[in-house]
Amino acid sequence: MASKKLLSRRRFLQGVTAATAASMLPCRLLVPGTAQAAGFDQNEFQVFRNACPRNCYDTCSIKTYVKDGVIQFIEGAPESTYTDGGLCVKGYSYTRRPYSPDRIKYPMVQDGRRTGKWRRVSWDEAMDRIARKIMELKERDGSLLGLGMTKYSGNFGITNYGVEGLMSSLGYTTRFVGTPCWPAGIDAQNYDLGNMWCNDPEDMVKAKYVIIWGANPAWCSVHSMKYIMEAKRRGAKVLVIDPIFTQTAAKGDVYWQPKTASDGALALGMARHILDKGLVDRAFVENNAHGFEEFAAYLRENVTVEWAAEQSGIPAEQIREVAEEFAQADPATIWIGYGMQRHTNGGASVRSIDALVAMTGNVGKEGGGARYGHLQTWGFNYNAFIQKQPEGAVGFTGPAAKGEFDLTEGQQASYSDRTVNINKTAQAILDTKDPAIRMLWVSCKNPFAQDFDRPKLEKAFDTLEMVVSVEQFFTETVANSDIVLPVTTLFEEWTVNASYWHYWLSINEQAIKPLHEAKSNLEIGAALSKKMNELVPGSCTLPTEIDTREWTAKEFNQGIYDLFGINDWTDLKNGPVKAKLASSAAWHDMKFGTPSGKYEFRSDLCAEHGHKALPEFKKGRESYDKFRLLTPHTKFGIHSQFVNLDWMKEYNKEPFVYMHPKAAAGKGINDLDMVRVFNKVGEQKARVKLTDNVTEDCLLIYEAWFGKGTTFNVQNLVDDESADMGAYKAGAPGVAIHDQFADIERA
Repeated sequence: MASKKLLSRRRFLQGVTAATAASMLPCRLLVPGTAQAAGFDQNEFQVFRNACPRNCYDTCSIKTYVKDGVIQFIEGAPESTYTDGGLCVKGYSYTRRPYSPDRIKYPMVQDGRRTGKWRRVSWDEAMDRIARKIMELKERDGSLLGLGMTKYSGNFGITNYGVEGLMSSLGYTTRFVGTPCWPAGIDAQNYDLGNMWCNDPEDMVKAKYVIIWGANPAWCSVHSMKYIMEAKRRGAKVLVIDPIFTQTAAKGDVYWQPKTASDGALALGMARHILDKGLVDRAFVENNAHGFEEFAAYLRENVTVEWAAEQSGIPAEQIREVAEEFAQADPATIWIGYGMQRHTNGGASVRSIDALVAMTGNVGKEGGGARYGHLQTWGFNYNAFIQKQPEGAVGFTGPAAKGEFDLTEGQQASYSDRTVNINKTAQAILDTKDPAIRMLWVSCKNPFAQDFDRPKLEKAFDTLEMVVSVEQFFTETVANSDIVLPVTTLFEEWTVNASYWHYWLSINEQAIKPLHEAKSNLEIGAALSKKMNELVPGSCTLPTEIDTREWTAKEFNQGIYDLFGINDWTDLKNGPVKAKLASSAAWHDMKFGTPSGKYEFRSDLCAEHGHKALPEFKKGRESYDKFRLLTPHTKFGIHSQFVNLDWMKEYNKEPFVYMHPKAAAGKGINDLDMVRVFNKVGEQKARVKLTDNVTEDCLLIYEAWFGKGTTFNVQNLVDDESADMGAYKAGAPGVAIHDQFADIERA
């Protein structure tokens, strides 16, 4: 494509380099790019509203400039004070995504999994193959429980819940439920507060003390950084707690590098010192809390600052100093990162941090709060999600399927979908019987890059009779599939996007026609429904013709309109809008969703679910190898997305293992040596980089997928050990992603 028709790679690199340089300036993490700055005359273009649907805090509002049916430029929507006209490095690469030469363009069939022998077929042939297999399963088993669906966060656009709707329109199926991302913390906050609800991130500027605990917003929530830096400019102290010296840590006033998974002990040690110094907010704990005196007794009998120092590796005098500063700051806030709850004691640790915030009276305050996430702006109709089963459908007998975004609690039903743990995908496929999972539908997800114990996953997939992947690129999951269906990018479909962090709502318009033969998830569902009903009338209830714009409109209701102060969903075409909040503080009215109606230091519900009633210390997973292995998010991708784009590879050409120089010396390893990391799960080879950003007992490998043909996969080293919580609200326990261990040697 000619350079005048499309934002060029060179211009992309120049723009990102300029933004990177600008990010070094004080209080300015990202300088927005604009169409004008890029040399475009905005009057020459059609302008569309889009929104990033990835699994990211920021859910950026986007303005897309199109000429002659081709995307020329994108920028952050200036109407959103959160996006503030800018995007992250990943966002600026979006213009490459629909036009990537590596994109899957047509329905294809693979003659033998992992052979790479793909051949193009028509949509009609692909649908016919899939429909006939579904009919065969139904006839063989008497139900469709042999059809499994695994889907998660590859596209959080609300209409993409049409994938679940498709499964329901076929009958009762087997669903992989839960979430690998944040479930232990969700349960913890529900026990403590009665819901997961966080302050507006924009009110962090009001904080007098900010603790960022196990989060790296400089990479994973770039727009939040401006609020942290503004709070710092106004005099707030910023403490970053992380086992890795991150870019966020570099911007803090104080950095603590605790022993991994010792977070609960550290929080309890701070709480004990606050109690001893008489710095507890008595008005809050007496009027708005339940069980504080029992928690205080636990602290006196079981916790000392010296014990917390021994457990965490943070000196006792520093724990005392920060505890006093935090308790005396008004307001003070803690950002609880999702990474720190991905442990066998993660939920217990979040409860301890919640307690620290609550006992200092920082719950319900603007600029305060235990910030984790929220779903307060997700009150859509879920029209695409809620579809009826065909007449006479037979399913599982027992509790109705319950998942992360279900609108109601599980209810007893004559039939329901069968549910298995999404965090134990391989084991679930191998273990599920009567009937076995024989066919798998994969959408908005790349299991081989994101699910755990990759060697076991390959064995599990080999037991499946058919695997259908809905994808944009030839991922490793596609390599282990029989049929791949090309799906649209965000620029090629209508949907709506809300955030689980900020309070802005954005429409996603179809800016360009779908390229090649790509279809949206809803349109793929309609195509399958059409074929199913041709073969057996009444076998699928999903409409056979779908307009994604019309289905987007069906997601709105008066509650959404009132919350955001709009008259109609089309008002969003003028720009994103923010929820009309009574206060930027969660729980500002002190009406908690717990059984007592108060903040619960003691949660009997938590005890009923098999945990401690109080936020007590829980020991982490015992080491099973020489080094702790951490596999967090990279700056250049979101899970397995973006890094594979050729433009992004200019900045992130290959994966590395990061290791402390002293530990490397003990292994005879030099900088940039090729090494082999191995454990009981498997092994992975990569070059090593020596750095003191990690501790001597730690190996660090950033998760990513570098494109087709790559042999790099951190899931070769990560097992499916469960976190302590998650089943209550997400339907299945979380996973202890960061409780992994390995050894290393020169390759």
